[in-house]
Amino acid sequence: MRAFYFDNIPGDQRLLHDSGNPVSDDILKSIGLLYWHISTNQHNHIDTVAKERNYKNRDTITITKQGLGDLYEAKLKSFYEEHMHEDEEIRYILEGSGFFDVREHPTDSWIRCQLDAGDLLVLPAGIYHRFTLDENNMIKALRLFKDEPKWTPINRGDLTDVNPYRVDYLKSIAVN
Repeated sequence: MRAFYFDNIPGDQRLLHDSGNPVSDDILKSIGLLYWHISTNQHNHIDTVAKERNYKNRDTITITKQGLGDLYEAKLKSFYEEHMHEDEEIRYILEGSGFFDVREHPTDSWIRCQLDAGDLLVLPAGIYHRFTLDENNMIKALRLFKDEPKWTPINRGDLTDVNPYRVDYLKSIAVN
């Protein structure tokens, strides 16, 4: 994974949008992001991480234009809406590539995380983020869950700032 500040230049969200300013591991850690690179032929390491972090369920998602058909553009647009979840978001990239953009706190700057096969990213509950494919327009990812599989985005707004999971997230990174 490579992380850098998003350039905020209007245009296709699937472009790199690299500002030229890299983001250090310390900054990622300070906002609660966890990251591993695990070769895709070493799935036993995924099982180890899953056990250590108490992930009980998993599924696989593939995002392609061919697979989503007429829904493709609408789905990409919805993934790119700034949102948070009340659960960790865990993605292990099996094939393809894409970007998770996360909000740095307290600056509110976008940090772009470029993910490729073998990258495992954990976004904490309550962090504002968005996702998009890159120009390759394909990703296959293993999704891990602590409980029953769910993916409920809560789009950013006045109510999300007082959401208990958002408040807990902000308290957790204030300690860091």
